Amino acid sequence: MRSSFESYTHHYTKEKNFMPEQFKTKTFAPNELRCKDLPTKPISDLGTILITGASGYIGGRLIPELIARGYKIRLMVRGDEDVYKTDWPDTEVIEADALDINQLNDALVGIDTAYYLIHSMQLGLEEFEDADIQAAQNFRKAAEKNRLKRIIYLGGLGDKTSNLSSHLRNRIEVSEELKKGTVPVTILNAAIIIGSGSASYEILHHLVKRLPFIITPHWTKNRCQPISVRDVIKYLVGVLEVPETASKQFDIGGKDILTYLEMLKTTASILEKKVIFIPFTIPTLSLYAYGVSMITPVPFAISQCLIQGLKNEVVCQDDSIKKYVPFETISFKESTLRAMTREEQDKVYTRWSDAFPPAHELALKLKELKFETTYSTNYSIQSLKKPNSLFYSICEIGGREGWFEGSWMWRLRGAIDRTLTGVGTQRGRKNYFPLKANDVIDFWRVEAIEQNSRLLLRAEMLIPGKAWLEFKIVNEGQKQKLVVTAYYDTHTFFGHIYWYMFLPFHHFIFQDLIKGIEEKSY
Repeated sequence: MRSSFESYTHHYTKEKNFMPEQFKTKTFAPNELRCKDLPTKPISDLGTILITGASGYIGGRLIPELIARGYKIRLMVRGDEDVYKTDWPDTEVIEADALDINQLNDALVGIDTAYYLIHSMQLGLEEFEDADIQAAQNFRKAAEKNRLKRIIYLGGLGDKTSNLSSHLRNRIEVSEELKKGTVPVTILNAAIIIGSGSASYEILHHLVKRLPFIITPHWTKNRCQPISVRDVIKYLVGVLEVPETASKQFDIGGKDILTYLEMLKTTASILEKKVIFIPFTIPTLSLYAYGVSMITPVPFAISQCLIQGLKNEVVCQDDSIKKYVPFETISFKESTLRAMTREEQDKVYTRWSDAFPPAHELALKLKELKFETTYSTNYSIQSLKKPNSLFYSICEIGGREGWFEGSWMWRLRGAIDRTLTGVGTQRGRKNYFPLKANDVIDFWRVEAIEQNSRLLLRAEMLIPGKAWLEFKIVNEGQKQKLVVTAYYDTHTFFGHIYWYMFLPFHHFIFQDLIKGIEEKSY
């Protein structure tokens, strides 16, 4: 008998046939757009729309919807703009940081409406509040200077009169800061967002999937009104197309009001997983968040912010948004089923890891080093297999596929990293095909990728230095030379100790890795 999830996906999931020719940019197909049935209509004479946080979870899903509706889009990113121009060739891309008022002024020149989707939650509780307020203040001033007609902000749901968590209070403070200006602001307040790639979904899903029992403190009985990411996107587009929503604030939520415990039980029911829920008092929310970070892919910096919010009930206080953007939201169960289906189909278009660690776009690149790295080592083998086959196998590493014979060593290193509140190998991968720049692979991030010839990964684990891992395929007549090179740059005493501590393991790790890649190639 099929589980609820298997029954749901039976008619929608095609058999996976991951062939090398499928290495092409992953884009939204017309039938995957969420706003096709939106009751509002595109505004034909609207000027250029700016999307801040374009590289983030919500921004990445909003972009194709606005493009499909005929809007002219400018994306504001902090990283290499060429990467985003490749992903979104029909948009204008500008590099700017919200903490730099001069860059913001340049980004907002000629803009009609701006989506403010910037949030520094990934910095952790102590750092994100000041950064968010400063960014909002800068944005308000730049918007006034450039005479924007409107700002649309996605905030957090919460009763301002209650003792809110730092995370929710900060969201409200940002909205208040934006409203201080003369530019009309539309504010949408949402509770937890459920969808493939969302941090909240991955926490719920992996807790249920990995644990035979779950501790449920008293605050897991607080009520919440979760909302599907598809409904969030519909509301973001809908308010844009209804001018009457300017200078208004709305609560947005899904069909259900559930306790966090009920959400866990619903997830267990979908997976047909028997889980024992044990009522037990946890001394602090931070301790619970740390435990969650050790079990799920979501690291401590994010899980702490989300878990802190569980102490508050987050339920919509009014439903006036339905007067302006009337459509039927979906249930928590359907949201979860859809998220699982997306994972099964390898169609997770955006994920929380796209924006974590914070400012990863600004990290020093290997090509930007003034001198050669402090240390490097390389291993190689020859192969008669085709370059595209070898490259395909290279791009399969990590995540559920593991690292061949040395997987246990990679996972042990990842476990140590996660224990120290790093990203660890539990972060896994957003999807498997295609692989592109800025995608994550366990505790690595793709820094550069050249089809059938080179893959360069940058380390994001906690280390006393900077590290890269490079795979190359070199043509040697009828044979190919498969090369893996580890680069490590450090200028500290402990950095040097770190390199020599792991040096004895390099032969086993890297030689087994390239042998495994070659053997797996067809």
